[in-house]
Amino acid sequence: MSANAATRKKLYIKTYGCQMNSYDTKRMEDILRPLGYDAAQDAVNADMVILNTCHIREKATDKVFSDLGRIRLLKTAKEKQGGQMVVAVAGCVAQAEGDVILSRARYVDMVFGPQTYYQLPEMVAKITGAYGAERIINTDFPIEEKFDHLPQENQVTGPAAFLSIQEGCDKFCTFCVVPYTRGAEYSRAASDILAEAARLIAGGARDITLLGQNVNAYHGRGSDGSVWSLARLLQELQNMDGIERLRYTTSHPCDVTDDLIAAHRDLPKVMPYLHLPVQSGSDKILKAMNRKHTAQSYFDTIDKFRTARPDIALSSDFIIGFPGETDDDFAQTYQMVEQIGFAAAYSFKYSARPGTPAANMQNLVREDVKDQRLQSLQSLIQKQSESFNQSFVNSQVSVLIDDFNAPEMRLHGRTPHNQSVHINLKPSDNVAGNISPTLPSAISPLPQRLVGQTLPVRTTSAGVMALHGSLVVA
Repeated sequence: MSANAATRKKLYIKTYGCQMNSYDTKRMEDILRPLGYDAAQDAVNADMVILNTCHIREKATDKVFSDLGRIRLLKTAKEKQGGQMVVAVAGCVAQAEGDVILSRARYVDMVFGPQTYYQLPEMVAKITGAYGAERIINTDFPIEEKFDHLPQENQVTGPAAFLSIQEGCDKFCTFCVVPYTRGAEYSRAASDILAEAARLIAGGARDITLLGQNVNAYHGRGSDGSVWSLARLLQELQNMDGIERLRYTTSHPCDVTDDLIAAHRDLPKVMPYLHLPVQSGSDKILKAMNRKHTAQSYFDTIDKFRTARPDIALSSDFIIGFPGETDDDFAQTYQMVEQIGFAAAYSFKYSARPGTPAANMQNLVREDVKDQRLQSLQSLIQKQSESFNQSFVNSQVSVLIDDFNAPEMRLHGRTPHNQSVHINLKPSDNVAGNISPTLPSAISPLPQRLVGQTLPVRTTSAGVMALHGSLVVA
């Protein structure tokens, strides 16, 4: 039973890293809401603060402890006023370094991994109960139980939503901590995914992104008793009323199948966008990374997608300065980017993650060399991104509106190619003429009623990160 409004508490969750963490944050909010906790915008005067951490990026642990130092001051201030602030560290840093966190930060009450947050009610009861339980560390791997015990989602979701369908990884890339922090690959049952999608649609979702550490390795049990692939699941979601757009991330090149490529060709709701990390264009480095694919096999896969869907926008990840990377290895990566042409890409300097095989490798690349190579690659990627966006200027694009900034009278949305679009409304815009008669008339202000609709936009300019345009009005 929900807590009385007069006794509601403030919950602040800071989310680091990937969309999987964003999904987990939303579910933690759902779990804690019946216990009387409402989401807050900051940690000031919060009754509970959770840092939902990511272990992928450089100096991840240092950033967590830096934030914990600031939270400690808030916790002390609240206690001086006679209150209580529960401080928790969740996610992948918690999973990998829980003991270190508890020993270095004595004011942290709970440490729990990404597979155990469904047990939050029990953990919170122990910490806040009459006996003031000991500090809690919970980093087991009951991944099946996690999805079985999560409550239904908050019914108000907004036009774009994430839906987790797969978790964990069996690839064991030498640079990556995910197999150790998220566990082995696990795919949810298709019936559970479809039921969650229906609830998201009821809450207003129109653009759904399927999430997984290796989302295209999905192999969940279908409603017909057979094992479904990601393509089969997309086909079923395609048939659901209310969904306009389907996306998925993140994929692995070794798990791309012919039926998934065909889904981009045959399923209209599957958007022409693909994020397919390659990490390096050098076969030598790919082997050292244990990626299990070659540069040529990646080229071949991209060619198949472009044959099936010629307008597909491509995105990827690159790690620069991996141990043993020579100037020639980097040149091969640079040439790969030149040859393929990406709408967007994420590139990072290699940094060792404790406990991974790469952390013990020799032939380290000097930091100044990493910096130089990274700047060179990012400059190329930015030019490609801007060129891709510029190709849409002075054309009409279909934009699903997901936000309205009232002070600036600006709408925001995304194209099928996942481009961010900013739309400045003018007093002359016939906003009312664009409003669907099926939307609730009580929503105000008037442009807010456009959120959730897919509207034609005439683009007027573009940069590296976004398009700008105006509504095509009647």
